[in-house]
Amino acid sequence: MSATGRPSLASRLLRHVMVPLALTWMFGTAVALGIAQFFTQKALDRSLLDNAQLVATHVRRQGGELTLGLTPREVDTVLYDPTESVFFSVIQANGKVVAGRAGLLLSGASESPYRFEDIDFDGQHMRAVAVHRDGPDQFDVVVAETTVGRVDLLRRLLAWSLAPQMALLVLLAWWLRRAIRSDLEPLAQLQQALNRRDATDLAPVRVEATSSDVDRLAGATNSLFDRLARSVQAQREFAGNVAHELRTPLAGIRALADYGLAQRNPQAWRDQHELIAASEARASRLVDQLLDLALAHEAEAGIRLGPVNLDELVHDAVLRFLPRADAAGVDLGARGIETPARVVADATLVEGILNNLLDNALRYGVDNRSEQPAVTVGLERQADLVVLSVQDNGSGLPGEMQARLMERGAQGETGQLLGQGAGLGLALVSQYARLMQATVSLGGGPGGRGWVCTIAFAASA
Repeated sequence: MSATGRPSLASRLLRHVMVPLALTWMFGTAVALGIAQFFTQKALDRSLLDNAQLVATHVRRQGGELTLGLTPREVDTVLYDPTESVFFSVIQANGKVVAGRAGLLLSGASESPYRFEDIDFDGQHMRAVAVHRDGPDQFDVVVAETTVGRVDLLRRLLAWSLAPQMALLVLLAWWLRRAIRSDLEPLAQLQQALNRRDATDLAPVRVEATSSDVDRLAGATNSLFDRLARSVQAQREFAGNVAHELRTPLAGIRALADYGLAQRNPQAWRDQHELIAASEARASRLVDQLLDLALAHEAEAGIRLGPVNLDELVHDAVLRFLPRADAAGVDLGARGIETPARVVADATLVEGILNNLLDNALRYGVDNRSEQPAVTVGLERQADLVVLSVQDNGSGLPGEMQARLMERGAQGETGQLLGQGAGLGLALVSQYARLMQATVSLGGGPGGRGWVCTIAFAASA
């Protein structure tokens, strides 16, 4: 019994096995004893009937009267039993006792050759048989004996049958208890290993499983630890990203505020306030991207992919960003969305990819030297793939720097070329695409102008 008052698993298993087994054994023993008693009774009754018939064969008529042609000594010899008291009587049809004990008779009358009955005679419980003879001289021979031997025989039969089976049942319970405890020992090891674990220790648990059930339990526990480890790692990365990425914009905001406070010209204050507002907006966007990246890590274990209408999502995204593109003087368009394009993906993650790519294209892909800045979202069907592309005609980036755009917080020289820093947008795109088992690639636009990001999704049937 455990500290909570509930029985252990070993005790429950042993009880579930032994209780039905014991009940089955008791029922089987009762049936076996009933059958043994029936056939024992038949054998002893047969012996009693033989005695009665032997006496009946010596009843004859002499001198006009029925007599028993056996002396008392011969009768004792014929009916001798070392354990039972035996009585007999020979009774004529008119009720006259020819020989034996008066009053020894069975209740009622029967025309059958013989019949058995349990009676009480001379203060004792007896088993009796009455043999009826027809003919000119009708008579009945009744022989009765006590049941001491019968009862003793049944008791010994019960004892000799129950004792070995009880011993076997106890031996079986002992063996089952040992076997169950041995098979459940890995569970105890798993419990001890988990109790000794520190809250920060998420390494796999080693368990020597003796059955597939324990092995699956250990595997599920280690799988949970693995998911928790990834979640903790994502939280640590989130905290590190926040500390690293916000340091620069916050320092810039503080520098702008200090510079503005040092000025006496109200116009300089207004200019600094506008710069502070713009820096705060960039910092807020960075926080949103950090949160999205953390949520992407959290969603990795529970994401469910299914058929998604990519053409509809592209159409909706272009309409959302169209006012912003018009305000910035950017020609925002889409191609290849006239026909349905179903892919295996997650609609929310696809929207996140489109939002980040279009935001980056409108933010970084606008080239003032171009006559008409343009951003194009395209869909292209290739065998069992559907390729999504977002392309601008800005200044672009050298090939060796494009790979860095997929890293979180790519700043420095790359950020200077882009004008505002790469931030986390393309890192989110890469993470979302990986969750949907899609492939991301970056490259330059036609004629070396601008850049293009392509994502290949698996087509849905």
